[in-house]
Amino acid sequence: MFLESHAQTDVGQKRDHNEDHFVRSDELGLYIVCDGMGGHAAGEVASALAAKTIADLVQKELGKAQHETPLDAASAAHLADVMRRAGEGANTAVYELGKTDTRTRGSGTTCTALCIRGGRGVLTHVGDSRLYLLRSGELHQLSFDHSFVAEAIRRGVDPAEAEANFPSNLLTRAIGPLERIQVDTLEFEVIPRDVFLLCSDGLHGYFPDAAELAQLLAAEPAGVPQQLVQLANDRGGADNITCVVVRTRDTAHDAAGRMSRVHEDLSALSAMELFSELTYPELLEVAGALRSEERKKGEVILGEGDVSRSLYVIASGTVEVRRGGTLLTTLGAGSHFGEMALLTNRPRSATIRTTEPCRLLALDQEQLYPLFQQSPVIGVKFLWKLSQVQSLRLDEATLWTRPGPDTEVRPPRLESTQELFPPPFSRRT
Repeated sequence: MFLESHAQTDVGQKRDHNEDHFVRSDELGLYIVCDGMGGHAAGEVASALAAKTIADLVQKELGKAQHETPLDAASAAHLADVMRRAGEGANTAVYELGKTDTRTRGSGTTCTALCIRGGRGVLTHVGDSRLYLLRSGELHQLSFDHSFVAEAIRRGVDPAEAEANFPSNLLTRAIGPLERIQVDTLEFEVIPRDVFLLCSDGLHGYFPDAAELAQLLAAEPAGVPQQLVQLANDRGGADNITCVVVRTRDTAHDAAGRMSRVHEDLSALSAMELFSELTYPELLEVAGALRSEERKKGEVILGEGDVSRSLYVIASGTVEVRRGGTLLTTLGAGSHFGEMALLTNRPRSATIRTTEPCRLLALDQEQLYPLFQQSPVIGVKFLWKLSQVQSLRLDEATLWTRPGPDTEVRPPRLESTQELFPPPFSRRT
């Protein structure tokens, strides 16, 4: 994979010095934006130190990026571990400096870092700088702002009310002020033509319209940072402005196939009722925990009475479901089966056989628990939906009325959980 990147930073219209700092290294596949805070020189010292600490650790433990070699599962896990430790190390470095240098005591910085290697990307994030992904014309914010406004909105407070009650730059988390910090990480697959934008709040605060930002990022990347900075200045430039734009290109013969597979996986996941409440970054996180299986026509995936611990999602192809030899149903792409095996050790109640070549996505129990531990919100959303799905099945199996002595009438079938109360974190409008 070939990476092309461009960056720009500017003091803005209101400040007299620049506390932002960025790293742009195609050689390391590493891109960082830090927005310092603390006043005078303290903020710029903190942001520069945090960025240097991360870059030094990546250089030491990973060396130059080998983009032409896809990362295997172990290497991807190591990359994620290095980036998590790099974020924690940056916090320690800034905190310890504050203990020995009174000029920087209490200073801190936001930090958004992206490392791309072998077709995998890892985000390390603290604060309210952001990482955006433009993929297939759609813009996604992959980082979550650690601010009081964002936290309030996430808890259900009306955005206008949250913005009226909290200063937009009041952070719940930052690199440096505290001895220990929780670092957000996200590991995901990177595909050709992805465009990433790392930026400080001095830029993203002037682009509330996602469609406008997506249109700007779709242009040739060389001129994008300058255009974004200029627009932010024209719209007020109240803070320092920094952005790094990264575009991926892939000349490998299988690039189109890999792009199609990633889109297929995410489409299958988003179509599942169990994952219908997940945001795009959460879907990427779940996709990273899946393993892919290719099955030929006529293969038995699960046998009636078998014991296994995997949920299966059909990415492509169809399967038939039989119990006692009787055909119950046929399932196609986007369908899933075996979800209760993640929670119970009971034997499978039906046989699942492919009726054409299939590609399946499997979520194993041993991958599910670490995923929920790292991202409890995903766990809550999944279990909420699973409870609703099982409630519908229970209703269909047990509830019926007797209008007369010789007639049984079942209640109308509920087709989906759309007819139940939406969860408090619902994405529905």
